[in-house]
Amino acid sequence: MSRTITTNVIGSALLAIIAFATTECTSPSAPEWQKKNKELISKHNLTVRDLPGLPENDIESNLESGKVKNLDTVERIELHPGVNARIFWGSGGMASILQLKPNSNIPEEVLPAEKFVFVLEGSVVQLIDGTALTLTSKERENPDGIHSGTPRTDFVYLEKGSKSAVTAGPSGAKLLEVYSPLRLDYLQKAGVTNLPRDIADVATALTPNVEPNKVYDLYDIQLTALAPGAHSRLVSGKNIQLSFITMDPGSNFPHHIHPEEQMMLVLRGDCKETLLEDETDMKKNDMVRIPANMVHAAKIGEVGCDVLDIFWPARADYLEKENTTMAAYHAIIPDDAKLELVIDGKKTKPELYFSEGPKWLNGKVYFSNMFFDQNFGANPKKSSIVELNPDGSYKNITEGKMQANGLYPYKNGHLLVCDMMGHRVVEMTTSGEVVKVIADKYNDKPIDGPNDVIADAKGGVYFTDPQFTMEAEKFQPGRAVYYVSPDGKVTRLVEPNEFAMPNGIVLSPDGKTLYINNCYDDESWYPVKSEKDNYVWAYDVNPDGTISNGRKFAKLFLTGNVLDRKGKSSSADGMAIDKTGNLYVATYYGVQIFNTKGEYVGMINLPSFPVSLCFGDADMKTLYIVSYSKVYKIRTNMEGFVQYL
Repeated sequence: MSRTITTNVIGSALLAIIAFATTECTSPSAPEWQKKNKELISKHNLTVRDLPGLPENDIESNLESGKVKNLDTVERIELHPGVNARIFWGSGGMASILQLKPNSNIPEEVLPAEKFVFVLEGSVVQLIDGTALTLTSKERENPDGIHSGTPRTDFVYLEKGSKSAVTAGPSGAKLLEVYSPLRLDYLQKAGVTNLPRDIADVATALTPNVEPNKVYDLYDIQLTALAPGAHSRLVSGKNIQLSFITMDPGSNFPHHIHPEEQMMLVLRGDCKETLLEDETDMKKNDMVRIPANMVHAAKIGEVGCDVLDIFWPARADYLEKENTTMAAYHAIIPDDAKLELVIDGKKTKPELYFSEGPKWLNGKVYFSNMFFDQNFGANPKKSSIVELNPDGSYKNITEGKMQANGLYPYKNGHLLVCDMMGHRVVEMTTSGEVVKVIADKYNDKPIDGPNDVIADAKGGVYFTDPQFTMEAEKFQPGRAVYYVSPDGKVTRLVEPNEFAMPNGIVLSPDGKTLYINNCYDDESWYPVKSEKDNYVWAYDVNPDGTISNGRKFAKLFLTGNVLDRKGKSSSADGMAIDKTGNLYVATYYGVQIFNTKGEYVGMINLPSFPVSLCFGDADMKTLYIVSYSKVYKIRTNMEGFVQYL
């Protein structure tokens, strides 16, 4: 289904938006807040817009205009045996947080409104017009040497008039339901009296950006930039729109208004929300209803803030922003591209543990198979280097001799190999024979743990050393990045510990720019803090291979658990680059993609977090992504760049 808004719908929506003068009229029966709101609209030079033709009802919301309320203070209502809900509503949208006991069910009903259902915990079987769909959720695993699972939140969109029934899984479920228009039966259960016989729909609806009756994972919905410091996963129906927005620590959003009603629920973090002139602290499970054209602003706290905004009616301007986002993303990742599992190394032999450093060479993917225990204890005797055929068959080319990390094609069809625990970078044949040591010392002392490696067009070699080794005492004074000239001279390119943990490294196709990412930073458990934070840094490459003019290039998204502890760890690891200069970064969050200006383009979501990646196949348009014991691939529209010598 197209994710675009039809021209007719956009035209209708735009015609429906009528600009009003800032001298907004108020009637004697208008709410008290509107008088102050009128003054603030003039003070901040805001333009009032109205959306005429919206259905009206006399049903009072259980969220007072502009007043913060905690979800836990909303009365819990039994909808069905074993099914309880906290329900809140505005003028046209209604949300309910449902708790379902194991194997409980919501009997079949004909839906009186369009509905979204998100599984926040557990699992359910959702029956839609007789078709059973399984929806589930999964929390993010704390990463260690063997755990890497990413979160999952399944949801489905159901149209008004659909037949719906729900059965909870064996561990029960927690659901978020969102409806438009309001459900009269839910309002009755909430104790609302003098209800009308029916509630009208929005007359001019927008085109949903998701298909009905199809299961989606919320993390597969691309993040759309709404404002500096704010990105959102937008899920839109005909009447109602959900914006799962993440806002950066310390960001500010000035006074503004919009013609849609907004219900805001804080999911994580904190903010200071200004409603009219009152500034209120909001934390998890706090919520507020912001009527159309109410002046509001926000200051985001030091751990950032994730919020669910429910807009009624759906915002056409947000959907237009999403269309722009999706056009840029699909220029790189085709609309029909699907992530494919190539290997599950726990079901095949030889067993895979922690896959790293993949590179395409002579029709095959070569990658390191590093053994770690749960605490990242290494064991070179259980590690190997793997040769993978595109059909999924694979074998070890060497095993039990080294715990290798990053690889790169080199001269004579050989490989550059970071022998991380062996404290050296070597040249190796594809049959596993070491033919040359490229670097093993700097200033007459051993290098520590070479991690990632690339070659330039002259045969010079760049590598990172984050000192991720087993020895308590390190040989070098700190984590660093090095260059080995074609004649073998080793130069340290950055000051020791200038990066808290330099990891992935890649050159631009023209060889003029070197990119380095920073894996960990600002962590209480990590020995180094730096100014590099969660960025990919760019440097100019000088004629002698040294670098200068270091600058922030791309800001990497951080996950909620990292933000909560005030860290800056993206877990950025391997990187790939295509011939046009787009950069692909394997991170804890997913594969983050940036254009040549360092602007965020989109993210590839995986079931476990990606460690590294490379382009491959005959046309070099397939991304191979390694993730612990698994190897995935996805087709792209871009041709990958590798410096073959």
